[in-house]
Amino acid sequence: MKEIPVYLFLGFLDSGKTKFIQDTMCDRKFQDGERTLCLLFEDGDEELDPSAYQGGEGCTVVVASGKEKLTTRFLEDSLKKAKAERVMLEYNGMWTLAELGKVLPRGWQIYQIMMFADANSFESYNNNMRQLVYDKLNATEVVFFNRCKKGFDPMPLHSIVRAVGRRTGIVYEYEDGSYENDTIEDPLPYDLSAPVVEIADEDFGLLYLDAMDKPQNYAGKTLRFKALTARGPRLPKGTFVGGRFAMTCCAEDIQYVGFLCRWPHADTVKNKGWYTVTAEVKVEKGDMFNSGEGPILLVKEVASAKKPQEETVTFY
Repeated sequence: MKEIPVYLFLGFLDSGKTKFIQDTMCDRKFQDGERTLCLLFEDGDEELDPSAYQGGEGCTVVVASGKEKLTTRFLEDSLKKAKAERVMLEYNGMWTLAELGKVLPRGWQIYQIMMFADANSFESYNNNMRQLVYDKLNATEVVFFNRCKKGFDPMPLHSIVRAVGRRTGIVYEYEDGSYENDTIEDPLPYDLSAPVVEIADEDFGLLYLDAMDKPQNYAGKTLRFKALTARGPRLPKGTFVGGRFAMTCCAEDIQYVGFLCRWPHADTVKNKGWYTVTAEVKVEKGDMFNSGEGPILLVKEVASAKKPQEETVTFY
């Protein structure tokens, strides 16, 4: 089956998705003769103008704002009618990405995911529709904040993105059309150069996120943290999971996250027990890691502990 590259554009209504697609399609570096299907699942104020494209006759624009069109059959038929070799897909910001994943045809491969947001209204969206915002930020490779005013404070926007992921690129577009990459550094609340890196109870979520994103930074480091342990028949012999319940985007969306811990006396650890774990980090390859490799903890010491005042942590 022929692979169909899909470029996915995320964001809420009037966030600048359509304008970016228009500019991209007009870029001669992007127009290399491939027939393109521009599939818009949102009917905003901006309209695509294929006549402006280099070789515009090779582009078909389909506007399908109703969710009843979000089907495998519709996607396949649209591609077939356009005789297209690639897809530019503008997704509706009010729909979850899981809904798209269920209907994406076989052979359609997501090549790139970008998110767009109006810098002046994004905080309001995050306050009122946090789950939908998290859904998009969790998948995107880069966020473009447009309509920025010179001299504005980017920290609130930066913090929202970093609460979801520390690898996501952030770009600010100003009203005059100029761009600026986010250069804000996120200092860690613990000292990675210490002989034993002490992790405060409230910082476990940040430790987990950073160690999973940049495992090599933790290789050979000794960590000490408080964890709610998990044991079960599916875990390898001589292991347990040391983790915490974390709030990913809101109180209704809480999940358990943790590190696989190897210890010869793992069978003495209680399931759902609170312990202080001291362990050395080893980086290994594994299918369970999104990047192909991640941290495994070689336990040095386990001690019973009282549960923390706040049992749930966040990622920021």
